[in-house]
Amino acid sequence: MTSARPAGGASGANDTADDGSVVDRARPADRAWLAHAVRLIEADLQRSADTHLLRFPMPSGLAGAGIDLYLKDESTHVTGSLKHRLARSLFLYALCNGALTERTTVIESSSGSTAVSEAYFARMIGLPFVAVMPAGTSPEKVALIQAQGGRCHLVDDPAAIYAESRRLAAECGGHYMDQFTYAERATDWRGNNNIAESIFAQLALERHPIPDWVVVGAGTGGTSATIGRYVRYRGYPTRLCVADPEGSAFFPGWRDGDPTRTGTPSRIEGIGRPRVEPSFIGPVVDRMQRVPDAASVGMMRELESILGRRVGPSTGTSMWACFGLIGEMRDAGVGGSIVTLLCDSGDRYAETYFDDGWVAAQGWDLAPYRAAVREFIAIGAWTGSAG
Repeated sequence: MTSARPAGGASGANDTADDGSVVDRARPADRAWLAHAVRLIEADLQRSADTHLLRFPMPSGLAGAGIDLYLKDESTHVTGSLKHRLARSLFLYALCNGALTERTTVIESSSGSTAVSEAYFARMIGLPFVAVMPAGTSPEKVALIQAQGGRCHLVDDPAAIYAESRRLAAECGGHYMDQFTYAERATDWRGNNNIAESIFAQLALERHPIPDWVVVGAGTGGTSATIGRYVRYRGYPTRLCVADPEGSAFFPGWRDGDPTRTGTPSRIEGIGRPRVEPSFIGPVVDRMQRVPDAASVGMMRELESILGRRVGPSTGTSMWACFGLIGEMRDAGVGGSIVTLLCDSGDRYAETYFDDGWVAAQGWDLAPYRAAVREFIAIGAWTGSAG
């Protein structure tokens, strides 16, 4: 019997025994590069502090209600958004599954924030990065991707980004990261610095350390999958609410139990999809709420004066759902806490969602939604529409 080549020997990619019974694909040089790449990514995490959990200033009209609202500020990651966590997990997953070598071009379908973060990690380990994205992606996000060393490949039809990403990867011998498929499996939902573990640790000394609700949007579906699984794994009674924009396929797909449902491209950047993505795990979601696009944008505009800073539109979507939950808890005489995410900074949207002309061109009337937010802040009464 012929034995395999000893460890540490020559590194031919296809070393075969004389009788054809052994094929050795070991490449020590590749394994050395892999170990170095993983170390670089882990060192980056070691240098990073956790993101803050901010207390929202509740209206005086709710002073005796015993309800607290928190925002997990993901905008403070080095790449500026919640997607930094996902990008790190996707790179580690791809590296340790053997999908990336030092000669691989990384391809991703992204409307912006994931691409910014993936470009950062690709440059960190010395790989070229191409983001395939809808042509309508905000100029600010395109600039951010390019600033991280990435290249943007724009397509007119948002539904074509998946096929175009696969085509480009095949053409150049690259790897399509496919965040929409792998988000839920690349992140370890049991722990390992995932966002759910971080939220519960930071709430430990609060008066309601186990939140009644966590509210998130869904883009890949990976964040809701992580949080929903984590609370079940830990045995917490916390419920998960997913706030979804107009036209997105997630809401009707979840409501009807039909993952084949389709929708329209979302106008709220970063969340909502025209199809139910593979990473969206419906059974771990306790409630879904469709939020009007004008409500999301009206909320994000009002939050600027409340928080003293600008937030992105997906934060507006989730906060609209949070205010509704607070209203329900107040009416039921139930105290407790709610947590949502401050996904990214509004500075990325200065020429879009914060531009009055651009908003008018979308046909959005923000006035009634902004009025509802102002009334809530003034007296603690929520009269906003559920959408």
